[in-house]
Amino acid sequence: MIQLSEQELLRRQKREDLMKLGIDPYPAEMFDVNVTAADILKNYENNKIDYKSISIAGRLMSFRIMGSASFAELQDSTGRIQVYFRRDDLCPDEDKTLYNTVFKKLLDIGDIVGIKGYVFTTQVGEISIHVTEFKILNKSLKPLPVVKRDEEGNIHDGFTDPEMRYRQRYVDLIVNPEVKEIFLKRSRIVTTMRAMFDSKGWLEVETPILQPIHGGASARPFRTHHNTLDMPLYMRIANELYLKRLIVGGFDGVYEFGKMFRNEGMDRTHNPEFTSLEFYVAYKDYNWMMDITEQIFEKVAIATNGQTNVKVGENEIEFAGPFTRLTIAGAIEKYTGVNVEGMDEETLRGHCKSWGIEVDTTMGTGKLIDEVFGEKVEANLIQPTFIIDYPVEMSPLTKKHRSKPGLVERFELFVNGKEIANAYSELNDPIDQRERFEEQLKLAERGDDEAMVMDEDFLRSLEYGMPPTAGIGIGIDRLTMLMTNQTSIQEVLFFPQMRPEKKVEMATDADYEALGVPNAWIPVLQKMGFMTIPALKEANPNKVFNDLGGMRKKLKLDIAIPTKDEVMRWFE
Repeated sequence: MIQLSEQELLRRQKREDLMKLGIDPYPAEMFDVNVTAADILKNYENNKIDYKSISIAGRLMSFRIMGSASFAELQDSTGRIQVYFRRDDLCPDEDKTLYNTVFKKLLDIGDIVGIKGYVFTTQVGEISIHVTEFKILNKSLKPLPVVKRDEEGNIHDGFTDPEMRYRQRYVDLIVNPEVKEIFLKRSRIVTTMRAMFDSKGWLEVETPILQPIHGGASARPFRTHHNTLDMPLYMRIANELYLKRLIVGGFDGVYEFGKMFRNEGMDRTHNPEFTSLEFYVAYKDYNWMMDITEQIFEKVAIATNGQTNVKVGENEIEFAGPFTRLTIAGAIEKYTGVNVEGMDEETLRGHCKSWGIEVDTTMGTGKLIDEVFGEKVEANLIQPTFIIDYPVEMSPLTKKHRSKPGLVERFELFVNGKEIANAYSELNDPIDQRERFEEQLKLAERGDDEAMVMDEDFLRSLEYGMPPTAGIGIGIDRLTMLMTNQTSIQEVLFFPQMRPEKKVEMATDADYEALGVPNAWIPVLQKMGFMTIPALKEANPNKVFNDLGGMRKKLKLDIAIPTKDEVMRWFE
């Protein structure tokens, strides 16, 4: 059974009262909107005549009722604006029900209304809307969290608990308007990149999310089963091998913004599903790709922040190229003093042990180097840095280096200590590619559950011939974190993956009595919204004591109020 707070019960009663007055609290017909709050605030002073008859809709966020006239604050998708209600304008006849009953008694903060009227400036100089008509468009049945801001803009009693914000993103967006800016910037990142690619004539495509083979990256997949075909399928960990098939098919440039899925750990930079941009361009190599990557990041920084220099935590990141370029071996030597280039597996394993890096027998040379790099180098790469020329064991889809035996033509871009992009001169020799897949199978036999699997169809496509190609994957979520100065990936995802919500166990009368709450006051605490003991314990004892007195008066209770000392003992 759902336990409703006093506020929720009251709002449901108001819904019924509106319907008794013949007002549908959820009307079906459209409400025509011809202006936004931001438009009014920006343009009214310079062009007042255009705002003599406006129609706007949004959510009521505050009230100041002053008898026959009242002010409220309306929030639409662009911002907030003050609105002015005057009884005699809304109710020119003798019947004042619309103002005295509907507006003053049956509307709540959070209700969505449509308003018609004209714009004016108050005596204190605030641009406002004088309401001549209003219509209820949605009756809100749950109260919004009260977010108070002082004159300096500081937030008090805000909706700030991260778990609540991520679970109830819809509430977060309503009461924390600055959150919306993160997602507007995220959209700007994608549209900026898309415009750049389209201008070059590259084709935006879609590739399968459900794949018979989880290829294109080293990661653990999500697995499912297709009943009709009676076969296993995997949610894609990458779209790389399908995009390369399209290069084989004759497209010179293809790109895809797509969701990827990896059945791995979760932390501040990893979510099981994430968004990646991958693009592939024929007749290019990884040197060309580094140059264009610098252009992409510079354009994105300007589009989101108006400049190439972006504040990220304590650091000022400069996204105007050229970016620093270091080989992976050179970077490890720079930060450890040890040259790992050409080092055998056992020697490398010994260095890992001396550095306190946890390794196991499933890890080959490539994986060991990757571990060393992650532990000893990554955190130092604050300014945009291309790490280039990886060992062949680490890069089974990458073309061997043209002049450095044992290495491949690959780079990863690191910014603020995190990998943001991964790119190759793509391997297009089908014999070499088959041998690389076979090496991956050997790693899988050793217990590496992230090793790649053999993809015979992809190998067949390469045998038809893929031109020299450069390809890259860029993590859109991490890029958004950078451009919006966020430290958690959950902040840049509308709906991040969460653990199942814990079912709240409602307190019994015995639970309250165990604290010393008199039986007669238990329903009063419940009406105040304290449906669980933890909720009560988190409250301010002085405020609870004062509110009990208010509730006694409001409910006309003929029972003695607990003393302040008695209330304080509930919180011990």
